[in-house]
Amino acid sequence: MSDETRVEWRDWGPEAFAEADERDCPVLLSLSATWCEGCHEMDATTYAEPRIAANVNEGFVPVRVDVDRHPRVRERYNMGGFPTTAFLTPEGELLTGAGYLDVDGMRQVLESVRTMWADKGRDAGRIPRALNADLPPRGDLTDGIESHLAGQLEAKYDDEYAGWGTDAKFPLPRTVEFALKRDRDRALRTLDAVRDHLADDVAGGFFRYAGTRDWGDVAYEKPLDTNAAVTRAFANAFLYTGDDAYLDPALDAVGFLTDDLWTGYGVGGSLGPGLGRAYYAAPAEDRADLDEPRRDLTVFAGGNALAADALLAVAAYTDDERAREYADRILDGLERDLIDAESGEVTHYRGSDEAGESDLLEDAARVVGAYVRAAGVRGEGVDVARAVADRAIDELRVDGSFVDGPRSGSGLLDRSFRPLDANVELATALADLAALTGDDRYREVARETAEAFAGATERLSVQVAGYGSLAARLRRGTTVIAVGTEPGSDLHRAAWRVADHEKVVAPNAHEDGAPAPRSVPAGTAVVLAGDDASDPAETPDELMDRVGDVLA
Repeated sequence: MSDETRVEWRDWGPEAFAEADERDCPVLLSLSATWCEGCHEMDATTYAEPRIAANVNEGFVPVRVDVDRHPRVRERYNMGGFPTTAFLTPEGELLTGAGYLDVDGMRQVLESVRTMWADKGRDAGRIPRALNADLPPRGDLTDGIESHLAGQLEAKYDDEYAGWGTDAKFPLPRTVEFALKRDRDRALRTLDAVRDHLADDVAGGFFRYAGTRDWGDVAYEKPLDTNAAVTRAFANAFLYTGDDAYLDPALDAVGFLTDDLWTGYGVGGSLGPGLGRAYYAAPAEDRADLDEPRRDLTVFAGGNALAADALLAVAAYTDDERAREYADRILDGLERDLIDAESGEVTHYRGSDEAGESDLLEDAARVVGAYVRAAGVRGEGVDVARAVADRAIDELRVDGSFVDGPRSGSGLLDRSFRPLDANVELATALADLAALTGDDRYREVARETAEAFAGATERLSVQVAGYGSLAARLRRGTTVIAVGTEPGSDLHRAAWRVADHEKVVAPNAHEDGAPAPRSVPAGTAVVLAGDDASDPAETPDELMDRVGDVLA
């Protein structure tokens, strides 16, 4: 971060915790991000105030962590948003924490922590509940999971302003995608609100969230993950409706992703063409005063994989050449710089002078999902998807579900954390991979992962609605369209335009050894749904008839 700060920040690592242990003082952990305007403001005001900085430097070991480069630290210590200011024992246990703090607020918190430390010392530390040794509550997969989460779509919906919740409004693209098949009117109304309030009409792309119920007080950051996921949601809405009101925002976002976030240079040969992670833009009325919008051009594996998935969805539904070209370029860059296609190891990011961790759950989930999509759209990618899936199963699957990364490191990084959303994302990608290849091993791992959380169903709300989709697909099976032609044929293009965004398309299904659940006659397509299989279709119109016959 470039803002002036008088605090003597240390990097996250054993040296900082060893210093805190030797000095017998707490760690002040600042969770920050390049795209986070509040983080920059705290640096320029709170941490630049001489007495605050002196107090921090003398009484604490200050540690600064970039939340995108260190997601395992972020998930263990996030206090509800960024910036986060957390106070830790030298063992990494949590004392207390807060979000944004101005000068007066920081002064009060520092004094409170000093008093706590003087009274209780290290005994005041605690381990967050999500990191305790208890496993998630297991259960059977039933239709009740999908119906509960579908009910939450109605119960938590804001009928007046659209979207879910009554406070800040996030686009919740995965919730929208779940709703597109089960509560389409609410899904489309929410996308209408996202388009009307979070789409940047000046520079393109989508803002991160709105701070009020009526979609006001917009946060003007435009992170890659948000933009990729929202682009895919709009593309999927177009798939169901054929309405340009949903296609146009998706195409505008493709332009933002491939222009503003694109980095087509290499740093020492280590960064390939890909998408930077974030872009901060001021409100439209203030942009004339900005010399240059704030960008972060770090290329991350998971964010770029999610973007490739979204771009390939747009290309599959519309034949958009720009989306297809840049998806191909992203995947080529990932394989060159961040994915070992032989071992399946995925590196979180790679910079000019450092590399991120490997074997992070979210990266693996998004990479597998992107390459399954690539195999369906361009006929290539299944080998990479298999390699990454196999490694994730070997390295991250513990007691029936997935932990978020290696169980090692400073602070509480050696504690297992099993995030439901990332487990659902990987299990969904594995279910897709099973549908594409016919390999039931991936489906069984996906089922066991879903079952690991089924006992908590009644506590789940719309933020993890994708779990309902996963459970439904594991119970009823994934619709597969096996196409006995090369990618790009009329029959293949028609298969992608079938109005079901949860389907899997398998091209080249007539070839021996092709990744497909079954072989079909050359030049035809077959619809597979559970135990049912359609007669072969030879034309796009026949294919649509077969879909109707099987899914009726």
